[in-house]
Amino acid sequence: MSANLEAKKLIVEEIKQKISAAKSVAFVDYRGLTVDTDVKMRKTLRENGAEYKVYKNRLMLRALNDLGITGCEKFLEGTTAVAFSYDDEVSAPKILLNTIEEKKIMQLKFGVVDGKVIDAEGVKALATLPPKETLLAMLLGLLKAPARNLACVLNAPISALARGLKAVSEK
Repeated sequence: MSANLEAKKLIVEEIKQKISAAKSVAFVDYRGLTVDTDVKMRKTLRENGAEYKVYKNRLMLRALNDLGITGCEKFLEGTTAVAFSYDDEVSAPKILLNTIEEKKIMQLKFGVVDGKVIDAEGVKALATLPPKETLLAMLLGLLKAPARNLACVLNAPISALARGLKAVSEK
């Protein structure tokens, strides 16, 4: 086997490992990206538990197909970079979308979440989700609301009696 083929196999294995470890993967067309913007974006991604890499399209396609993720052929054309989000599903798509909207460069292609392919609109929807902590706080508020409402209903007659007694005492 040639050294070049072995190197490509190692890269495919690396991509497969990163996709398997990531909670979400976002693919972008990075045309128009300046070095300065690229460095800042990569730094922000690293700080948020994500990684940004550029691989050859056919090596990414091979890795995706090996993992059983199909239907990506139409997206993997032209310049393509990939962002792996390891800490949560939304951090990498959110940073990419912020960069796209701020700099008016790059373009979302597609993404992979839980082994399923999502289109660019799905990646945008994922990027606009609130952080995990906010979602948990919202869920806790929903769970707490019935108990709070019950306490208010049970407390209402006692409060009304207390207000009535206070009004009588003031006369």
